[in-house]
Amino acid sequence: WLTTPLGDRHFPIVLIDGIVLGDHSIVVALGIDTEGKKQMLGLREDHTEHSHVVKALLRDLVERGLDQETGATLRGRRREGAHLGHPHGVGTLGAIQRCQLHKRRNILGHLPDHLHANVTAVLREAWAAASVREGFADTLTLQRFGIAGVLYTKLRTTNAIENFNGTITTYSRNLKRWRSGTMVVRWVSAAIVEEEKKFRGVHGWPDITKVVSALGHLEAKEGASTERVA
Repeated sequence: WLTTPLGDRHFPIVLIDGIVLGDHSIVVALGIDTEGKKQMLGLREDHTEHSHVVKALLRDLVERGLDQETGATLRGRRREGAHLGHPHGVGTLGAIQRCQLHKRRNILGHLPDHLHANVTAVLREAWAAASVREGFADTLTLQRFGIAGVLYTKLRTTNAIENFNGTITTYSRNLKRWRSGTMVVRWVSAAIVEEEKKFRGVHGWPDITKVVSALGHLEAKEGASTERVA
């Protein structure tokens, strides 16, 4: 499963998320094709959730045939000291849409509890934190692409893949000790194979053509900019 070629299908959208199992971090990639059908693309295991793990995962997907102009939806989240980094430097990634839900949690994490209910106060306080401002523009990619409605709701967060990660946790809940990274990969892969049988299409999938079109315009713009520099 981890070596399956990916060049026979086009995945304009890739969701990437991490899960912590014991002392091991797993980063998982979920692809969505132009018909809204989902497919688990791959995973990487490490003791940390740093950016090099994401880069290694993306390099593996590209080597297996994933289109390098794919737009990747990423999320940054801290859980038990782990942090999923930004995958700069991995070929051409198209555009990045960060999970808005996790960005909101990141903002709230900078504020005392009594301010959480007050959105205005939350934003006013949050903009003073550099770590909150970092990457904020990437949470607005879908709006810049003109994506709205049901598809926007589905893609503005990584809930689709996070829900799947919850299934992995349930699948392995009786395990008390992970002996090695190989064991973690084996169990997570088994959970993926079983869960994929239950996958349903993404609501609002016809609008994925808008994402493809926007990525095409972005690629052309970047190509023209590169030519001018040359």
